Amino acid sequence: MHGKKYRASLTKIDRTKAYPIAEAVALSKETSTTKFDASVEIHIRLGIDPTKAEQIVRSTANLPHGTGKTLKIAVFAKGAAAKAAKEAGATMVGDDELITEIKKTSKTDFDIALATPDMMKSLAPIAKTLGTKGLMPNPKNETVTADPAAMVTSLQGGKVSFRSDTTGNLHQVIGKVSFPVERLVANAETFIDAVKRAKPADTKGTYLRSVTVTSSMGPGIKVQS
Repeated sequence: MHGKKYRASLTKIDRTKAYPIAEAVALSKETSTTKFDASVEIHIRLGIDPTKAEQIVRSTANLPHGTGKTLKIAVFAKGAAAKAAKEAGATMVGDDELITEIKKTSKTDFDIALATPDMMKSLAPIAKTLGTKGLMPNPKNETVTADPAAMVTSLQGGKVSFRSDTTGNLHQVIGKVSFPVERLVANAETFIDAVKRAKPADTKGTYLRSVTVTSSMGPGIKVQS
């Protein structure tokens, strides 16, 4: 059951209409019902078959204005790469000791994990723990890298990884309600462009079936695609 604020916010939206991106983003700010600085999210329904591995949509996007969130980044690395990652602002950096700790506690108090190529075999004991939480480093989304320090800087600057879920949808935070409309629009357009570029070769029919923006716990607003 939705509360009064949510029901009131619905009166500002024509649920049968798809809005231009700038108008949709402005409405997502206007219809935010939380007292905190809510996130603004974009949700894309794709015309893919999510049961086929070759149709999984997976890539990265460099949001020009970031997401408004400071990420907790873990880096599995040794020596100079580990030192540079720490200096770049990684939350936790380690090699076998960090792996042993995660194996023992199953705790993953971080948003993203990076690893240097030489550390990948060492991650085997915690692969399941990381994998079930979508944290396992993978070359496809550039989280396996010989230069984790540069990736830490990119991620904190707005680089995001995305992957279609089991129902063929994508979900991504594109900023905060406090962001100006033009910044949210720039982030949304950058993300949509990246999704278009990541289109699998063998998809048929309409690729972007629907695009919706919403604030955290706010109503969904359809975007013209």
